[in-house]
Amino acid sequence: MPIDPSVAIGAQTANTTFSWTESDVLLYHLGIGAGSRPGDNLSADALRYTLDGPGLQVLPSFGVVAPTFHATEPPPLDLPGCDINLAQVVHGAQEISLSGPIPTAGTARLRTTITDIWDKGKAAVIWQEGVATAEDSGEELWRVRSSIFVKGEGGFGGDRGSATPVVVPERAADFETSYDVTPQQALLYRLCGDRNPLHADPDFAKGAGFPAPILHGLCSYGIALRELTDGLLGGDATAVGGFTARFAGVVFPGETIRVSGWREDGRIIGSAVIAGGERDGSPVLADCVVSLA
Repeated sequence: MPIDPSVAIGAQTANTTFSWTESDVLLYHLGIGAGSRPGDNLSADALRYTLDGPGLQVLPSFGVVAPTFHATEPPPLDLPGCDINLAQVVHGAQEISLSGPIPTAGTARLRTTITDIWDKGKAAVIWQEGVATAEDSGEELWRVRSSIFVKGEGGFGGDRGSATPVVVPERAADFETSYDVTPQQALLYRLCGDRNPLHADPDFAKGAGFPAPILHGLCSYGIALRELTDGLLGGDATAVGGFTARFAGVVFPGETIRVSGWREDGRIIGSAVIAGGERDGSPVLADCVVSLA
């Protein structure tokens, strides 16, 4: 069978050492749109993302991509007990929780395991959890949890799983802004270690059921966190303790993402939708929560 939960669940999928530099942090921030607004090249606040040196900070979502930042091949799907291919897969959800601010450069070890597989009938959802620890001290730096949605691989009689949706407050947002995704955004972001051809190759995208290449879900994820951090936390990335979101829809380069945020119960609830055009209001991210450090 293409997916065998008895083999997959509990299997280790990564045990690797990785390093990152200030240049990687700068490229990641540029890939998620930092410094793109008029005047950002002169703004001390904006330059905290885009200028190396003592003032540089690291947006916590960087921790999600840091382990594979230097990958130059499409992401492998050699998951134990899972015979799947890239054309079947879209990112389902992503979470990161931090033990403290991410250093601007460092070396760490990542250990990742498959924790759950949900049977959604026409699809399967595979969950993985990883822990990044400092190479020298063994101190935990951050944890990540993510899911992939695998089309056509459900129906094996497994647990359907459960999730509690995040309810957006029924009042005006405390913050709202929009970000214009550039035509080359996905081509730039793929240099952050995600060379999935779904985001660059028109023929591959059509074969996967999309009319054109789509923006990386993790790029939308980073854009949303950056906008919420800037709008509701004074641009202070160290105030973010974690970020979770579910990928609710696609973004095509050239579209505009509207990001909204609400201060609620000691956290920030967010949402991201398409703004304008034929797909106005179409969801991008749902169940968004920024936890505070």
